[in-house]
Amino acid sequence: MPRPYQPSLLRILHGATALLVLGAWCSGLMVYSRFDGRWGRLPFALSGEWIDIHGTVAVVLWPVALIFAGYALTLGRQRLRHPANAIALLALALAVGSGKLMQEDWLRDGELNHGVYSVHLLAWMAVAGAGLSHVGAVLARGGWPLARSMMSLRLRAQDGPGDWWGQLRRHFTR
Repeated sequence: MPRPYQPSLLRILHGATALLVLGAWCSGLMVYSRFDGRWGRLPFALSGEWIDIHGTVAVVLWPVALIFAGYALTLGRQRLRHPANAIALLALALAVGSGKLMQEDWLRDGELNHGVYSVHLLAWMAVAGAGLSHVGAVLARGGWPLARSMMSLRLRAQDGPGDWWGQLRRHFTR
C-alpha cells in the first residue's frame, strides 16, 4: 500500500491552524479559570495577562483560520465529506466568530452573563470535542501513516510553494 500524501499547502495551513487553536484553547482555559471558574478552576494559581495572551493568539488565528477555511471550501472540499473534518471547521468558525464579538473587559469586570460569552464558552468546548473527534477519525480512517503524512516535510513534484497558485487556478478554471 502506498504511503499517504497530503498536499503541502494543506499541511502548512492545517498545522498553523492546529497550533494556534491549541494555543487559543489553552490560554482560554487560563482565562476561564482565572476570571470565571463557575464549573471549576485549575488547581494552581495563575498570574499574567492571560486575556491579552489569548487575544494575541486569536488575532493571529483569525487570518490563518480564514485562509484555511478558504482552502477547505475549495481545494479541500472532498475532505469535508468526513463529518469530523466539517465539524472541526464549524467549531473553529463558531469560536473565532464569537470571540471577535466579545469585549475583553467583560471578564475583567466580572460580566459573565453576555450571550456572546456563553456562545464562546460553548464553542470552546465544541473545539475540544471536535479536535479529539478529528484526531480519532484520522486514526480510524488511515491510522498512524495518515496522521504522519500531515506532519511530513516531504514534497512531491509540482507541490512546492511555487506551485500553489497554479493549483488554485486549476481548481477555479475546471
